[in-house]
Parts: sequence; structure tokens; C-alpha cells
Amino acid sequence: MSSKLDPITQAVRIQTPRTQQGEHSTPVYLTSSFVFDDAESMRAAFAEESDDNIYSRFSNPNVDEFTAKMVALEGAEAGFSTASGMSAVVGSIMSLLKNGDHMIVSSSIFGNTNTFIKKYMPNFGITYTMVPAGDHAAWEAAVQPNTKMVYLETPTNPQLEVLDLEWVGKFTKKHNLIFNVDNCFATPVLQRPIEFGADLVVHSATKWIDGQGRVLGGVVVGRADLIREIYLFCRVTGPTLSAFNAWVLSKSLETLEVRMQRHCENAYKAAEALQSHPNVSLVKYPFLKGHPQYDIAKKQMSGGGGVFCLEVKGGVEAGRKFLNALQMLSVTANLGDTRSIASHPASTTHSKLTDEERAAVGITPGLIRISVGLEKVDDIIADISQALDKSSL
Repeated sequence: MSSKLDPITQAVRIQTPRTQQGEHSTPVYLTSSFVFDDAESMRAAFAEESDDNIYSRFSNPNVDEFTAKMVALEGAEAGFSTASGMSAVVGSIMSLLKNGDHMIVSSSIFGNTNTFIKKYMPNFGITYTMVPAGDHAAWEAAVQPNTKMVYLETPTNPQLEVLDLEWVGKFTKKHNLIFNVDNCFATPVLQRPIEFGADLVVHSATKWIDGQGRVLGGVVVGRADLIREIYLFCRVTGPTLSAFNAWVLSKSLETLEVRMQRHCENAYKAAEALQSHPNVSLVKYPFLKGHPQYDIAKKQMSGGGGVFCLEVKGGVEAGRKFLNALQMLSVTANLGDTRSIASHPASTTHSKLTDEERAAVGITPGLIRISVGLEKVDDIIADISQALDKSSL
């Protein structure tokens, strides 16, 4: 595939070489292993002197096709796909850090990532310092002689803080740190962190990349030397993306741009309309002018994404009343679906955090995260509005 083609075109046209059947759509390669013509070709494959597939824990045509599309979309050198977003996160960290290393972590991150870093990384002798997302002085103060990596996500989950990728890129270069960023909320259609100096970009492909709530998947792309280590780690530990899931995800990428255009359009209109509701104290969306990092978002993103947050007056009980009153929106833990979804982070995805930890990163008791789907936006607004009407205590 020519690299002169636009990445969006490459996401449509990259395809595993056709078999003798001449199929137009890539088939699913549901096989655990691959056959060799002779002993020499098998030896060469294990010695990595050829690109032949050996075993689907190592590589698979469907997985390779999906990964190649993500590499093109993010403008990366290489990539590796995994069974879920969290396995991509864990692989991107544990393959590159060792006992005695230190990392700097934005305090505004997904709940399970937070738990992994705080509860499990210390078991391996890896230390961390969590810093407020936009406090540049705190980031500088956190650097230690053994610091090796910076990890962040932007926009953050669920409170939609936007970190300045250009600043972080300069910061990590100055201190010779690996710049690892979760780009799940934006997708490569809206934001390409590598252009701002990121070394690694992580995705939960389960979200917008699949876009229809069907399968789990994860992917890491970035510098070839780092991806090589991630590949070796995951090859041994086994967080393998299934061939079927990779086939689904690869097909999903063919419509990613057009889907994200509609998600962004709907999210902006809904967030704007709901600002005036009397039972809402705050609406937060990166492309609303009232967002505290609006200028940064406009600089590094081509769209505001498909998620907005609102604060229901009345705290936890009002938030639960709101969820119970929804008639069309789904109440589920996922996001990035064709169907609009509402969740209450304080009692679900971030419930393992203490009250103080949630408050420190802006997860208030009445915060509601809305993943905006592809329904007609008037129907989305109407359902949220009627549920807000009923949320008053």
C-alpha cells in the first residue's frame, strides 16, 4: 500500500494479500498455528529470518491487517495489538520498565489504569508519582534520576481534561523520557499524539474503533524499537487479540472517520443545548468555549470527540435518579458505541478510588458521563432532558 495515500484511505484499503479465491473482503483466519512446507522454512520463521506466521499468539493475518491500519492512522513506525485496552496499557508499561524504575503519571486516568499503577506496579519494584494534569510545575518537580516514562490520557476519562501534548512532548524530550499516551477518547481521526512527540500511543479498540459495542481489543503503536519490546513481552505473556475480533476491528476502521464526524456533531449540539437545563450545574465538552482547556483542544484536536460530561444538581442520589429515568440511552459501562450511553463514574468506573482521590481529579458525586451515539440528536437531547427533569431531589 502506497504511503502517499491519506491515512484515512489506507484504513479502508490496507488488506491482507488475497488468496487464490480472489476475495474482496479479507477472510477470517481462525487457526491456532500455521503450516510450513519444510523444515528449513520452519527454522527460518522461528529464527525471524522470514515473515511467515508461526502461531496466532505471535501473529495472525487478521491481527496484522488491523495493526497496519492503526499504524497508518496514527503515523507510527510499528504496532502491536492485544486482547483488550487494559492489556495494551499494561504491555506498554511492563515491557519497558523494570525494578527500580520510576514513572510520572497524570492523576486523571481511567479507573482500572489507576488501580494497576497503584496496586500492582509496586509489586514489581516500579514506583510512580501522580501529578495534576495541567500543573506543569508539578510535572517538573516529579522528575527523578530513575524516571523512565510519562503516562497520560487526553481527553481524560471521565472528566475530559485536555493535556497540552506539545508541552508534554518538549518536557519528555528534555528529560529523555518515554512519552506514552492513551488516545482512546479522541481516536487518530481527531488527534495524532505522535505529531507532538509521543513515543507510544495506546488504544482501547473496544471503544470508538469498534464503535458498535461488539468486541474487545487493544493496540499500541509508536517507535519501532519500543514496539519490539512490547511484542516480545506480549508474545510471552499472551494477551492475544483473537483473529475474529481483529477482523471486526479492521472492518470498523473503514468507517471510523465518518462515524466520528457524526459523534462529534451530536456531542457538541447536545452539550450546548443542555447547558441551560435548571438541574445541571456544569456541562463539560472540549469544544465548548467554556471548557478550561478549550484553546489547547482546538490546537491539537480536529473535533471535540463523542463524550461530554454534565453535573447533576443533588449529588449521588440525583445522579442515580437521572440514570433510572432514562428511556432511550443505555445505562452501561462501555462508551464509543453507535448507541448513546450514560454512566455515573463515582459509583462505577471510579468507585475503587477514595472520595478524596475522586475529588482531586474532578470526579464529583453528581458527574454523569454521556457517550453520544449516532441517533438523531434531537432524540438524544430529549431523553437526557426528561431524565434531568426527573432527577430533582
